[in-house]
Amino acid sequence: MTDVSSAPLAASDATATTGAVQDVSGASAASAPAPASAPAAPANGKKPWETLPVTVKVNGISHGPMDVPAGLMMIDFLHETLGLTGSRLGCGQGICHACVVIVDHADGSSETVRTCITGANYFDGKTVRTVEGHAVPGTDGKLTLAPIQQAFLDHFSFQCGYCTPGFVNAATVLIEGLKRNPVARADLEAAITAGLNDQICRCTGYVRYYEAVRDVVLRTPGCIKDAK
Repeated sequence: MTDVSSAPLAASDATATTGAVQDVSGASAASAPAPASAPAAPANGKKPWETLPVTVKVNGISHGPMDVPAGLMMIDFLHETLGLTGSRLGCGQGICHACVVIVDHADGSSETVRTCITGANYFDGKTVRTVEGHAVPGTDGKLTLAPIQQAFLDHFSFQCGYCTPGFVNAATVLIEGLKRNPVARADLEAAITAGLNDQICRCTGYVRYYEAVRDVVLRTPGCIKDAK
C-alpha cells in the first residue's frame, strides 16, 4: 500500500533533481522574460535630466541666463517658463507651423522657426518675437494691433483661430522681407503663396489669409517695385 504522505516529498525531490522552479502559472523561471534594458542615450549625447544654459531676448525683454533641460522644446519654454501661451502647439512634428516664432538676425533679416521641434537651447543668444510682441501699447494702456493683425480681423481670416499666431508671424516675416527686397506687382501673388506655403489652416481654405496679406502689402510703402 502506498503511503500518500510521501507524495509531496517525492514531488519536492523531483523538482530539486531537475532544477526547474515553477511559479503558480506553471511557467519555469528559465522561460521568464529578461529585464528590460536601460533606454538608449539621446543622439546628442545629453541625458534627459541634464541642463543647458539659455539666455534669450523675447519681445524686447531679456531672460536668463537660466538652466533648462537639454530636451526642452522652445514651445514648452515659452508656455511654462515665460508664460507666453500665444504660440500654439499643433502637430508637434514641425509640419503645421502653428508654433512658429520670429528670430531676428543682426543684419536686419528675420525668419520663422518652429518651436515644437526646436530645443530652447537653440535660441540661446537669439532675439525672438512671439505673437504677443506685435501689438503696441498706447499711452492709455490699450494695445494697437499691428497692421497684419488688424487685417486678419477685418477680413475675418480665421474661424477657430488656432493657426492664426503662426500666420501672423509668417506674414510679418514676408512683409519685412518685401521691404528689403520688393517684388514687381505681377509677382506679388507668387510671393504671398511662397511666404504662407508652410502654414496649415483647417478652417478657411487660406483665401482670407491671402487677401488680408495682399491688402497689407499693397498699403505698405516699399514692398512693390512698380508702385506709384
